Amino acid sequence: MKIKLFVISILVFLSLPTSSLSLSQPCNKNDQKVLFQIKNSLGNPYHLASWQTTLDCCKWYCVKCNKTTGRIIELNIFSGNISGQIPPEVGNLPYLQRLVFRKLTNLTGQIPSTITKLTDLTTLTLSWTNLSGPVLSFLSQLKKLYILDLSFNNLTGSIPPNLATLTNLLYISLDRNKLTGPIPESFGTFTGNVPDLYLSHNQLTGDIPKSLGYLNFARVDVSRNQLTGDFSMFFGTNKTIQIADFSRNSFQFDFSNVEFPASLTNLDLNHNRVYGNLPQTLTGISFQGFNVSYNRLCGKIPQGGDLQKFDNTSHFHNRCLCGSPLSACA
Repeated sequence: MKIKLFVISILVFLSLPTSSLSLSQPCNKNDQKVLFQIKNSLGNPYHLASWQTTLDCCKWYCVKCNKTTGRIIELNIFSGNISGQIPPEVGNLPYLQRLVFRKLTNLTGQIPSTITKLTDLTTLTLSWTNLSGPVLSFLSQLKKLYILDLSFNNLTGSIPPNLATLTNLLYISLDRNKLTGPIPESFGTFTGNVPDLYLSHNQLTGDIPKSLGYLNFARVDVSRNQLTGDFSMFFGTNKTIQIADFSRNSFQFDFSNVEFPASLTNLDLNHNRVYGNLPQTLTGISFQGFNVSYNRLCGKIPQGGDLQKFDNTSHFHNRCLCGSPLSACA
């Protein structure tokens, strides 16, 4: 009986798919060589102390491999005492899908052009560093990108219009840099996905292009720039925008007849020059955040809905707004 059970066990084992029998492939030797070059370029930091020949490089800190092929698919270096520049050798990891250099305040220099060789890259996060120079147009060659996060750096110059050719983008974050010039007209021509747009805390100027109103953005933050004109193109009953932050700019237009979608949860337009009345339709919105302070609004604040759950600091310093939560109208 024991022999029969043993034979059955063997047959079941042999009938399993090959992938179920195989162990993870060891790290590719070419990729390992590149990782050592990257470590050397960064000055052999303690943060990468596990990068030793005694340990398979798929088990190294900050590294992830494809279990079937053993090729490096993720390099995620963050929150370490690392100085220098992004090593150009990162472009020699041909199967890389995710590249992250984050919270490395001693990382300097520009974004290396060798990144364009990473044709499988879906996530590029270079944030909370001291990278400088322009947002280079060659990033538009990374056609598989879902996430482009270059926030919290010292990047300068204008926003490359050809970033709008990245049809898979879900998220573009260029906030907290020193970018200048206008928002590109081309950002109203994204095809495929319409990305969440984070451009706050820069030095952007000019009107928001009307072309952006042709698309349906879910999240937009252009706060703390020097933008002018009208931002109402983001709204309408047919839109699905959820979070909208236009605060601390120089927008100036009549707010009275703007229509808002039911999807809106957060609206911030404090410190602008917006005039007119607060539309009655705002009472039909379930707000989690709302601030219209420091503008030129007038008239009675619509009563009902969520507007009164926000205190007077969300409404004060306007030309002649009145009614709860502000003082009663005369």
